[in-house]
Amino acid sequence: MSGNATQGQTLEQVKELMLGEIDNLKKGNFDDDLIMSIVNNQKKAAILASETYSSRANRLMDAFTSELNWQEQVAYVENLSKIKKKDIVDFANKYFGDNYVAVFKRKGEDPNIVKVEKPAITAVETNTTKQSPFVRAINNMPSTPVSPVWVNYKTDLQKSTLGPARILYVKNTDNSIFRLRYRFDMGTWNNRKLGIAAQYLSFLGTEKQSAEDISKAFYKIACSFNVSAGAEYTTVVIEGLQDNFEKAVSLFETLLADCKPDEAALTALKARIAKSRTDAKANKAAILNGLTQYARYGADNPFNYALTAAELESITATELVNLLHSLHQYKHQVLYYGPAELSALKTGLIRLHKIPAQFAKAPAQKVFTPATQNKNSVLFTDYKMVQAETRWIRNSELYDANKEAEVAIFNNYFGGGMGAVVFQTIRESKALAYSTYAVYVTPEKKTEPYYTIAYVGSQADKFNEAVTAMNELLNDLPSIESNFEFAKSSLKKDIETQRITQDGIIFNFLDAEQKGLTDDLRKKKYAAIDKLSFAQVKDFHSHYIAHKPYTYVVLAAEDKVKMEDLNKMGDVKKLSLEEVFGY
Repeated sequence: MSGNATQGQTLEQVKELMLGEIDNLKKGNFDDDLIMSIVNNQKKAAILASETYSSRANRLMDAFTSELNWQEQVAYVENLSKIKKKDIVDFANKYFGDNYVAVFKRKGEDPNIVKVEKPAITAVETNTTKQSPFVRAINNMPSTPVSPVWVNYKTDLQKSTLGPARILYVKNTDNSIFRLRYRFDMGTWNNRKLGIAAQYLSFLGTEKQSAEDISKAFYKIACSFNVSAGAEYTTVVIEGLQDNFEKAVSLFETLLADCKPDEAALTALKARIAKSRTDAKANKAAILNGLTQYARYGADNPFNYALTAAELESITATELVNLLHSLHQYKHQVLYYGPAELSALKTGLIRLHKIPAQFAKAPAQKVFTPATQNKNSVLFTDYKMVQAETRWIRNSELYDANKEAEVAIFNNYFGGGMGAVVFQTIRESKALAYSTYAVYVTPEKKTEPYYTIAYVGSQADKFNEAVTAMNELLNDLPSIESNFEFAKSSLKKDIETQRITQDGIIFNFLDAEQKGLTDDLRKKKYAAIDKLSFAQVKDFHSHYIAHKPYTYVVLAAEDKVKMEDLNKMGDVKKLSLEEVFGY
């Protein structure tokens, strides 16, 4: 068992809360019908665990390697249904005594650290053209050729309407699971409070049901809901067993329409958010991502477009609830994957889903303009650690569907994996990094630009060498014919073996739509692979990557990295955590 303390809560208090739940088990302080609810949810989990080809294969492999009886694995849910409340109580009293270890993780300095001298490391010559007998044996195994399967947007999904809303529908012919989504064209860039409201809903009840009652009701029918607010979209997901579709949708719709303000819940939520913000400022990955967004967009960027501490504290329960009550008034799509027929789905939603005759106009969306890198510059934030995290950022041209294959092969060859040139050179050969990559990132929309992001995570005393090594690769692309052919063949195999199924079909369609396409993008990519030569990839590297100005993002301790070294890289701007996070 594990738990994280909220703001102002001690680890000892968390421990007592968890032990209190164990005590409830021992005393039988839980509803008698909870076991059947658990069985229903385990049934759903078992179905979900076998939903994809890979998960089925993994289940079989795990059972085989663990020498488990497969018949017992198949009968697991059925056997669970035989368990009675007394069995649970007896089990808890027998095994859950004082036979535990409590582990507390606290902040502090370790006084027992032992320093060692840095050993000299000589570069290793990589043998990219050689293969071990084992690899040759694997490669020589006979295999059946696999042909790619494309998504057909005219036959693989159906489109309909529900009032002014579009329905995208894919039938589940495999099992009894449904997933229903409402995808609203409004996110935190339209209203920064949406993210808070989305979290708040889980802690609210109605006049007739408390938040706990609603949570139990969903669990009892093996269904669940989630509301998440992204930058441009807010998504509601309701999922579970199709037999309980109407109950689940009705439960959610009633909650969304009738939820009432709860000041205590909001106070607790604000405390959790404040704690998460404090944690984020201590998290180097979060800081690095914030610096990266600063490099891409400047001081006004998506990452720090956040409510200030004062703005967060001033939010009222009533305004959040009003925002939730009005959500259905805004433009959205209905996405459904499940066993119900489209006609039956529409009939049910007409009764269950409240939708206006005409959508209300959403608040204007905040616009962020990508920065132009005209000269080398450095964004630096001080973080106490022995490592140095460095990224290279450069915005590029707008999306072009004709470049899909070229971009994919370049990334495979140059810096997108462990077999790529960047990893093999900087980490494997020169031992200058614990992690490194460099890719040309494809945007989500046709109106957005590509951007280059390169990364080296190294010890601070290797910072200068690591930066030099990455710059050499960014400016001069090595030619390794075997690696290039592998980059092409692996991309082909990825496409040939990929199967886009279930609600993945819907998201594949939406992705293509955002890029202005009407067909499965992989078709064009696949057809172009064999025609691409190394000379074209070399030209791509020269045109978009080599000898270009970059914004360097550096996260390191000030006493570990010299300012004079940073100044050699470009104009240095030191950013505080408040500038990075916006609060």
